[in-house]
Amino acid sequence: MDFFCYHRDRADSLALRMELLEDHWSYMDGFAQVMIARGPTVEGDDEYPTGSVHILTLPDTAAARTFAFREPGYQAGVYRDVMLRRWRNDLGRTMWQFPGGAPEDDGYLVLALGEPRPVGGVPAAPDVAGLIAYGPLLSDDGDTWLGTITMLRAPSADDARAALPGTGYAEVGVHQWRFGGRS
Repeated sequence: MDFFCYHRDRADSLALRMELLEDHWSYMDGFAQVMIARGPTVEGDDEYPTGSVHILTLPDTAAARTFAFREPGYQAGVYRDVMLRRWRNDLGRTMWQFPGGAPEDDGYLVLALGEPRPVGGVPAAPDVAGLIAYGPLLSDDGDTWLGTITMLRAPSADDARAALPGTGYAEVGVHQWRFGGRS
């Protein structure tokens, strides 16, 4: 099963985050073989970290929860919250298999949430240049669509938002994201 995990930083936690960076990297390195995508979300010209995104394949929901909540930054209080959802890899590849190579900048995470509906009616992945990862967020049983995750290279946040197919999203957030950095 694939899972989307987004640890979002607590305000004023940068010093603690930096103090735990090696522990975080070591922890994530233990999951390298099952990682589909990863990298930090950032903001501003200084690329101030705002969170950590990981998409990975794990045996079940219990293993995903263990992954998310044993993370050293989570244990120490770096993060204000964690979004953990089943996810479907509609591109069938990892970000390291992205044909465009690692973007130096202009990477975006588009997190679109909607009213739950049967997963069968979810739009297919769009034919968009720069698409690195794409797939629906799913209920624990995998039968219900809850939103869509898109990770892509785009010239701007508005272009990244425009790449999201379909309608019916109640909330769409666009976050700067850095490709596979040791998040």
